[in-house]
Amino acid sequence: MIFDPPIMALLLLATLTMVAVLAAAPFAAYLLRHWNLESGHARQIRLERGTHLVSTVWMLIMLLQVPALALFVHNADRMAVLFTGAMCAVGTLNVNQWGMPAFLSQVAVFFGALAWLLMNTADNLGKDYPFIRHKYGLLLALAPVVVTAGVMEWLYFLNLDPNVITSCCSRLFTPEGSGVQADISTFPAKPTLIALFGALSALLVLAGLVWGVGGGAGKRVAAVYGLLGALFFPLAIVAIISVISPYVYETPNHHCPFCILKPQYGFIGYALYAPLFFGSGLALGVFVLGILPMPESVRAALPERLRRWTAASALLLALFGLAAFYAIWRSHLVMFH
Repeated sequence: MIFDPPIMALLLLATLTMVAVLAAAPFAAYLLRHWNLESGHARQIRLERGTHLVSTVWMLIMLLQVPALALFVHNADRMAVLFTGAMCAVGTLNVNQWGMPAFLSQVAVFFGALAWLLMNTADNLGKDYPFIRHKYGLLLALAPVVVTAGVMEWLYFLNLDPNVITSCCSRLFTPEGSGVQADISTFPAKPTLIALFGALSALLVLAGLVWGVGGGAGKRVAAVYGLLGALFFPLAIVAIISVISPYVYETPNHHCPFCILKPQYGFIGYALYAPLFFGSGLALGVFVLGILPMPESVRAALPERLRRWTAASALLLALFGLAAFYAIWRSHLVMFH
């Protein structure tokens, strides 16, 4: 089964990513210890030359991680027909104990990759490597996450057994079930939607303030937006499971967050997840940069980038809100009055 082209592509990327991080981590640790831009020592010159190579390779690896999550989910959904009991990606991921950890760790890598890419872009705005230590510190922090994701993927795909009877999503995402996913499906519809659209409205207001307020105050507002934008992601996932999915399926008992990706539901899941993931990921990057000290070399350029990234994040989250509203508006299901 691992010779299936999508699986081979995922495993190849996972292996390349682990090799890249294991090679870059010692360099990152060495740089954090010895970096001194004011030094003319040969060691500093080697570090400055090496950082261009390492940053470029790591940037390419992180860029590949962004579509890797979509491919992983698409492949899991595509393979559902191979396993008894599976209706969608949930059943495929539950074929063995490694599937769901592989998926969740891939989600973590996705958000870490976006945050690192924004920090790398900000670092390139200045000629004095203004965020070099933070950038490589984040690389070291991501290293165990990336390795875990790669190992989980290998264990998951190597242990796929078509003879296993897996769990259907209708048994996992149901109030009668057990676990976190079952608890989320019991959240009341009206308060959840009020919280979702209320939080989205607050984010749009904050995004407007980021554009209207300049200087250090604008940077602080951007940091607040980034934090709340990142926290919006789990709230949105709760709303998708507890409320939005039943509206899509037009039945109050079906809460699966993966079946909405299927063609019989108009692929509306992609209209929900794509802007949500990218919007929240951009917000996370804005938050990280917003709480860091702003070096003099990027004081003119970085605020403008923060405003652009905030606007892009707000626009994407607004598109998520419109897709959620459309899914509810077109549904014949009535969950509250």
